[in-house]
Amino acid sequence: MAGPLEQFEIHKLVDFPDMTLPFVGTVDLAFTNSHLAMTIVFVVIVGFLSLVTARPEVVPGRLQTVGEGVFGLIDNMTESMIGHEGRKYFPFVFTLFLLILGMNLLGLMLTFTATSQLAITVTFAILTFGLVMVIGVVKNGFGFLKLFWPMGAPLVMRPFVGLIELISFFLRPLTLSLRLFGNMMGGHVALKVFAGFVAAAAAGSLGIWLSAPVGLVSMSMVVALTALEFLVAFLQAFVFAILACIYLNDVVNLDHAH
Repeated sequence: MAGPLEQFEIHKLVDFPDMTLPFVGTVDLAFTNSHLAMTIVFVVIVGFLSLVTARPEVVPGRLQTVGEGVFGLIDNMTESMIGHEGRKYFPFVFTLFLLILGMNLLGLMLTFTATSQLAITVTFAILTFGLVMVIGVVKNGFGFLKLFWPMGAPLVMRPFVGLIELISFFLRPLTLSLRLFGNMMGGHVALKVFAGFVAAAAAGSLGIWLSAPVGLVSMSMVVALTALEFLVAFLQAFVFAILACIYLNDVVNLDHAH
């Protein structure tokens, strides 16, 4: 029986010749199960949004209601957390939310979760942090450094508080990526463990007296954890989007409290 960590292994589906790039080295161009999962999510999201926007109705149907609900959720989030400039950053936050949510949910329906790969979550975190850095420098210039000089703290404490703020700021990509990665990986490992107990009980390998109670308890845990994982899949995408808005707000409204 497969171990609980085997579900996270990368497997080549279609192999292509390697490419050598300057300053990078050899790059493996194989099409893997991770690429397949991300491609499926991309196609589903584009198809879903195309269907929602193709023929909008005055009285929306179920599909349009879901689409408008998600749109309104992120639109309200960006506007309430960033302010009147939030609409500028709506496309980025909306795309982040849908991609992460899609990958999380796909992993519950198939055998591979792209967001359980640290490389994927780090990429999302670096993209978010990079955008925050660029906007902060372009919008504020050297005033961007005021983010690390807390005016509300006593003067003698500002260097120490500022150092803490600086360290915290540059740890954001790490915390963003590890939070998403850890939650998705941990939940799937727990599901796999309890599913293994169910399989062992069904095969009778636990003995005549233990198979029935262990199988019943394990199956109950699988059902409960599956329901919980659907909630976690949404919450992790939502939390990532909220944190992206918070970080954007820090640099967009640097000179005044919002």
